[in-house]
Amino acid sequence: GRGPGGPDTELYYDRGPEYDPEGLGEKLFFEDIENDRYIEVWNIVFSQYDCRPGEVERSEYKELPQKNIDTGMGLERLVCLIQDGETNFDTDLFLPIIRKTEEFAAHSYDEKEYKMAYRVIADHIRTVTFAVADGASFSNEGRGYVLRRVLRRAVRYGIKLGIKGAFMYRLVQVVADNMKDFYPYLQDKVALIERQVRTEEEAFHKTLANGENLLNDELAKHSDTKLLPGDVVFRLYDTYGFPKELTAEIAEDNGYSVDLAGFEEKMAEQKQRARDARGEQQSMHGQSEDLMNFTEASVFTGYTDKECCGKVIGMFKDGVMVEELEEEGDVILSETCFYAESGGQCADTGKVWNDTFSADVTDVRKAPHQQALHHLENIRGTLHTGDVLKGAYDAEARQKTRANHSSLHLLQAALKQVLGDHVAQAGSYNGPDYGRFDFTHFEKPTDAQLKEVEHIVNEKIMAAIPVTTDVLALEDAKKTGATALFDEKYGDTVRVVSMGDFSKEFCGGTHVSNTAELGLFKIVSEESIGSGIRRITSLTKMKAYEAFRSEEDYLYETASVLKMGSWTGLKDKIQTLSDDNASLRKEIASWNEKAMMLEADAVVSKAENINGISVLILSLKDKANGSLKAYAETLRNKMNNGFVFISNEADGKVTFVCASSKAAIAKGLKAGDLVKAAAQLTGGNGGGRPDMAQAGGRDTSRIPEAIALIKEKVSA
Repeated sequence: GRGPGGPDTELYYDRGPEYDPEGLGEKLFFEDIENDRYIEVWNIVFSQYDCRPGEVERSEYKELPQKNIDTGMGLERLVCLIQDGETNFDTDLFLPIIRKTEEFAAHSYDEKEYKMAYRVIADHIRTVTFAVADGASFSNEGRGYVLRRVLRRAVRYGIKLGIKGAFMYRLVQVVADNMKDFYPYLQDKVALIERQVRTEEEAFHKTLANGENLLNDELAKHSDTKLLPGDVVFRLYDTYGFPKELTAEIAEDNGYSVDLAGFEEKMAEQKQRARDARGEQQSMHGQSEDLMNFTEASVFTGYTDKECCGKVIGMFKDGVMVEELEEEGDVILSETCFYAESGGQCADTGKVWNDTFSADVTDVRKAPHQQALHHLENIRGTLHTGDVLKGAYDAEARQKTRANHSSLHLLQAALKQVLGDHVAQAGSYNGPDYGRFDFTHFEKPTDAQLKEVEHIVNEKIMAAIPVTTDVLALEDAKKTGATALFDEKYGDTVRVVSMGDFSKEFCGGTHVSNTAELGLFKIVSEESIGSGIRRITSLTKMKAYEAFRSEEDYLYETASVLKMGSWTGLKDKIQTLSDDNASLRKEIASWNEKAMMLEADAVVSKAENINGISVLILSLKDKANGSLKAYAETLRNKMNNGFVFISNEADGKVTFVCASSKAAIAKGLKAGDLVKAAAQLTGGNGGGRPDMAQAGGRDTSRIPEAIALIKEKVSA
């Protein structure tokens, strides 16, 4: 495939003639015939070229600026050979999971056509268990999205095995027990993992149910051709995670054929969009050779120094090294006080200058070999390699950023204390204006919990705890119990930032020297950004004070509107007004209901006689849903062999109510079936008895279609 590649060497193991039923011997190996006798156990790839098969001839592949060797032997393949299993899955690494899965399935692992399903489930639940235990969680982006797709793929195979409802979470304990000798920490996290996996599974089953409703709608739309278009199959798969195999099965059961070629075309288009979005910069073949080859060291002095003086050791324009710079470009200095964006902390901005040159530093990123790459704009003069530049970052912005960064360390420790040790960082941003902390948690924290977290952080600020930094060998740092990011790659030495005994984390960012420098801390928002991922946005220093003050001003203004001298007693005043308002609404609803009943005779006069049934179909707006059933029943009873169907659009939703007489029911006009059909057409659901039923929908734009559907069924 496209990407890094090169020559390789492979080691094979001969499993013997029992895996060679046709007795072909070495012919299987040398003629590359697919077989189970000669098994590859080791592979060594010398990644040397930027491979582009189908685009250029192999002889024209360009060499990579950074070459590597990719090698390894699979433990599972080795166990398979030792235990003489048919595959890696027929070993004690996977069979306990497979046997447990059989307890929920309608088909056995011994049935050949279902082996693949069992193997996928066993592999995927092990992946999910370890990932969640190590701090990953389900989401719609990045690694969380990959994890979500892994679980959903396993659930779909479970459906193929005839498994009903959530089951993957029941396999977590089996994985933990199977791995306990080498990964004992899994046992402590089983309950947490089970909860997250079950929540994700149940949510996916709801998604599948919604997808099935959409599929039924699409089948109705294409009843004339009996062909389900490929773009519909793709939308079900891409938006709802609805397997194409399940779509095809349901369609075929209903006498439809499926445009699978059209589906594959849409899949190909999506893959191409993904490749285009990644762009050259995100793949190895798009490396800037000049930056990759630039290895001269640069020293960061910004932990202690506000200004710096360094020699220009490298300059780049669009990734290409240049000897002089007269316009926007990037510069590496021998030493710098500017912090390069990393670890969630934003880059410093500021200025660099000498007697003949000056420029604004608008961004700082890390070059491939970790040097600070300063992006310069508003250049005045010409800069040459070897020139000496002075520099100073924006001290006020750095001070605010440091405070927000340190506050997030306190925040994480407080969250662990209040919500539990399972809380793990899932992302962060630290800038001069605010801090943002993403963390793993399986449910929305209560207002009381957030209040307690905020209180704890402010308590630690008021305690004026010294903030200390130690540079330690990685293994020594781990022994301190400091919190680390599970997906971060650390060097041989790391910085450990401590705030007394309360917080200790691996961190390369800049921090205050004492928690008192934070001044004040305020949580301004808490939200979900994905399944199992929460986000808190917070403020410190004057920004926090201004936010608290703004809330107090709002209370004073609200009290003034209510003619109160102060906001003392404001809550009681609002409660009284709310109760009065509810009472008035109830009274208005009662009068509206009476008015509707009084109008019933006039409304009944508009009924049509269709096939001996008195039919009344009404489209209403902004009526009280609570009175619709009684209204429909009154209208039906005023007619001979009556049938009433009402749609009521209110608050951006639609409610359907149907009342059907015995004569109407006898002709197939069952209230429960009809409101359900209308609700599904408008993105909802519901039902009820044949004589009286109510349902709701979300898509009000499709109300006319729903009414037309009911008229069609009544006239049939």
